[in-house]
Amino acid sequence: MWLWSSIIAVLGTWLGGALTGLLQIRGERNARNAARADRRAEALRVALAELVAALGDHRRAMWHREELRLNGAGQEVLEAARANSHATRSAVTSPLVAVSVLELALAEPARQAALAVFDLRDAADRAALAARRESAIAATDHLVAAAGRAMA
Repeated sequence: MWLWSSIIAVLGTWLGGALTGLLQIRGERNARNAARADRRAEALRVALAELVAALGDHRRAMWHREELRLNGAGQEVLEAARANSHATRSAVTSPLVAVSVLELALAEPARQAALAVFDLRDAADRAALAARRESAIAATDHLVAAAGRAMA
C-alpha cells in the first residue's frame, strides 16, 4: 500500500509539473501572438495615417499644378509645381505598399484612392479638375471607412 501511494504521489507531482509547464508555454505563445498582432495593428495605423496624409498632400500639389496649367502660368512656375507634385507622388508609394501588404482587404481601396488622386493630372478645365478632386476625396474617404471596418 505504501508503495502505491508513493507512486501516485510522484506521478501526481510529475503530471502537475508537466501540466503547469504546458500551460505556461501556451500562455507565452498566446502573449507572443497578441504582441505580434498589436505590432501589426500599430504598423497598419501608422501606414494608413501616412498614406492618407500623402494622398492629401499630393491632391493639393496636383490641384495647384493643374490650376497653374489651366491659368497659363509660365514654364518656370509649371516646372516648380511639377517637381513638387513628383515629390508628393513619391511620398505615396511607401505607405501605399505598406497598407496593401499589412491588410489585404485594404489593398484595392488604397490603390483606388491613389489612382483617383493621380487622375487630377491633365484635367480639361476647372470643372473637370474640381470633379476629379471631389472623386479623389471620396476615394480617400472610402479608404478610411474600409480601414475602420477592417480594424474593428
